[in-house]
Amino acid sequence: MVRADYEPLDISSYCNAGHEIFDGQHQELIYGNVLIRGLPFLIGSHDQHNTDNFVVSNGQDKNKTIVIGKKAKVVIIAHRLLEECTHNATVAKYVFNRPDSSRTECPINANFQIGTVPGPFLYDAYIDSKAKLLPRNEGNWDDSGRRPMEALATFSKNYHLWVWENPNPEISIDSLEIIPAGPRFLISAITLGHVDEFPFPKQGSRPTKITIKDPSLKKKYSALELEIDRGDVSYTQSLPDETVEEFLTEPNKGWGSPQNIRSSPSYANISATSSATLKINSDNERIGEFKWGNLEENGSLENSKARIELVDPGKNWVRVVVIDDESNRPVPCRIHFRSKEGIPYQPYGHHNHVNSNLGTDNFDIGGDVRLGQITYAYIDGTCEGWLPREEVIVDVARGFEYEPIRTKVRIEPGQQDLQIRIKRWSNMNSEGWFSGDSHVHFLSSQGALTEAQGEDLNVVNLLQSQWGSLFTNTEDFIGAPNLARSGNNIVYVSQENRQHMMGHLILWGLKKPVMPWGTDGLGEAEIGGTLETTLSDWADQCHDQGGTVIAPHIGSFNGELAALTATGRVQGMEMVRMHKQAHEAYYRALNCGYRMPLVGGTDKMSADVTVGLSRTYAHLPKDDEFNYDNWCKAVTSGKTFISSGPMIRLSVNGQPIGSTVEISSPGTVEIEASAESIFPLYRLEIVLSGKVIGSTDSSTGTRKLTLKEKVFVSGHTWIAARCGGPDYFTAGNLSSAFPPSWSRKSIWKNLGEDEDYSIPLPSTHYDNWRRGIFAHTSPIYIACGGDWWMFDEVIAKDMLSVINGSIHYIQNTSIQHKHGTVTHHHGKDNHIQYLKQPFLEAREAIEHRLHKGS
Repeated sequence: MVRADYEPLDISSYCNAGHEIFDGQHQELIYGNVLIRGLPFLIGSHDQHNTDNFVVSNGQDKNKTIVIGKKAKVVIIAHRLLEECTHNATVAKYVFNRPDSSRTECPINANFQIGTVPGPFLYDAYIDSKAKLLPRNEGNWDDSGRRPMEALATFSKNYHLWVWENPNPEISIDSLEIIPAGPRFLISAITLGHVDEFPFPKQGSRPTKITIKDPSLKKKYSALELEIDRGDVSYTQSLPDETVEEFLTEPNKGWGSPQNIRSSPSYANISATSSATLKINSDNERIGEFKWGNLEENGSLENSKARIELVDPGKNWVRVVVIDDESNRPVPCRIHFRSKEGIPYQPYGHHNHVNSNLGTDNFDIGGDVRLGQITYAYIDGTCEGWLPREEVIVDVARGFEYEPIRTKVRIEPGQQDLQIRIKRWSNMNSEGWFSGDSHVHFLSSQGALTEAQGEDLNVVNLLQSQWGSLFTNTEDFIGAPNLARSGNNIVYVSQENRQHMMGHLILWGLKKPVMPWGTDGLGEAEIGGTLETTLSDWADQCHDQGGTVIAPHIGSFNGELAALTATGRVQGMEMVRMHKQAHEAYYRALNCGYRMPLVGGTDKMSADVTVGLSRTYAHLPKDDEFNYDNWCKAVTSGKTFISSGPMIRLSVNGQPIGSTVEISSPGTVEIEASAESIFPLYRLEIVLSGKVIGSTDSSTGTRKLTLKEKVFVSGHTWIAARCGGPDYFTAGNLSSAFPPSWSRKSIWKNLGEDEDYSIPLPSTHYDNWRRGIFAHTSPIYIACGGDWWMFDEVIAKDMLSVINGSIHYIQNTSIQHKHGTVTHHHGKDNHIQYLKQPFLEAREAIEHRLHKGS
């Protein structure tokens, strides 16, 4: 335990008190040879039978002299006050005597050189406790919300450590004379320092890169653990395992990069003294032990298993402005800075790693988003913070209509300003198209507005909801739109009402809440919750307020969605992911003759999804001003396309999306479709009644695809366009096989040696669902010889089966209060009949269509 660089003195012969001086108060004291902040001390005696362990003194005691008789560069004294006293009161004088009769007097004052414990920091002394990292994957429940802090503030546990720097280290110190001046205090230990360093770190933390050389250790997923005895260290974070050039040339510039979920390479920030020892552990196995001073001197060190590098070129506090190339003004956007090693240097006030890259969902944090390896900061066009003095990689994006920037800039010594220009390549607003996210949770209304501006998104529907006993965004509801100063970005707080058996429903534009928000038990309503209402009643109340009703995240034509569709209560179907089931559900509704706009949204619930990653573009008539009501009307008119990147266009006989093209009899129609994107496009398809009847593709990916077809139409039908990855319904484009964030993060721990969930998939985003890069239009309807009419008997009978099953559930399976013991919100006497009514209406409507179709 004792090292030659620091030497503890044996002062046991001067000790005059034991633990009784603490008046029975519990003290977690240790005796003998101990390490305090990595420094050796001898507290009390080597003799365990000696009960006196402290030198105690007060103003009435005589002076005490402790013989030293040795040279030292510094003297470290562990001491503490035993009673409260006034600020800056003189407690004692410590006098260092030399053989030549010269002496140095040092005043020891309360709250400067000495203080009570447990206690805070002092002006001229150090606490005896090191910073302690919170456990990353376990620990006290009380601390669970503090994990992103990484470490908590610490205080003196037993002593304060005061350091005297010897002005004449070549002359031995004869003795230490203690001259008490008033309050009671104790000295527990004295240590001499013999190395050319101050015993506590004075230099700020420095980024340090760790690379595992051992092939068997490289495959581990658990984070490396670092220990440093005379200093402090942060969590380790994985670094990208791609080169700078690979990063700069990735197709998804501005939109994340593959996550390195393995432990190498990684980095940590370390502050330490030169004599400190850094230990590197992997799964409790020691794989490296290095002297910090040697690393400072050489820049890198290694052994057979690991290499460690100091990657600290110095840094400047830099003010950054991102300029819109057209307006020449600062523009809100999303930005990321990193060193050439991949170490993030995010703007001050933003996270380098959202939620410290912990394997948990990250609710209710705005201003940052993580896409794979990269955490981005949302800024208003300006930001400031540290940037390294070297080449810095800058990654900037603003929605889908700006060219993202991923480039290198150089920060020179003394440079404090940086300007970046970003350019729009498409202006859909100027063509009457306005974008919106149908479905966002957990952000504040102001946070949603900030992020909408950063993503060039016109509308955010921020939705209150119930999740068991959790209610979200209650305080954000005002029954009116929240507007950005420019008026071009709107956040409207409404609701997603949820029922686990019948489904969910989005209500846009509410003026007052529609309650209850959740019903019929977990995970939507509370434990033991009863079935209190129907989605149809929620829809009716929304319509009564002039609101808009959307079926969210369709996955199948099931639950109450069939009844809502049959009775015309739902005004759009939302796709949040492009998987086969969602397409089929949407196509079934259209093929059964229900005009249905397509809506795009994210269902954002965590900080690893950008607002508007999947969005709805709605076309406003030329003379309509952009506002929330007009945008909703444009959506319900069917003039929409959904996109996670591409700008897709479609016309039939020159008529746009949402139109009805009338032809007098079966014949040929001319179809034109195109798609253009900042992301590589692989395939553009034309869909007629759910079947692909024309396509064009690019094997390597291209920014633009076009398609013209002449198609014979034999009767009433619909036509849409869609684009995406090389294989539309496979991992080449879609995430249908991949679970969402709350289950995916646990998978990482169970991957085999040759598996890696972070491997990039062609034409996918790096959000938590790994959504495909896609776009899909709402239909253009073809009316052939009369009013548009389509019907599919098989689909209609399937809808009837679902509706009858729902009625059975209401009558026989759902949990209910005992009749007569409650008064329900609807006020009706027959609660079961109230619940059944919309399903009976839907059954009648479908039977009518069956009769008409036959």
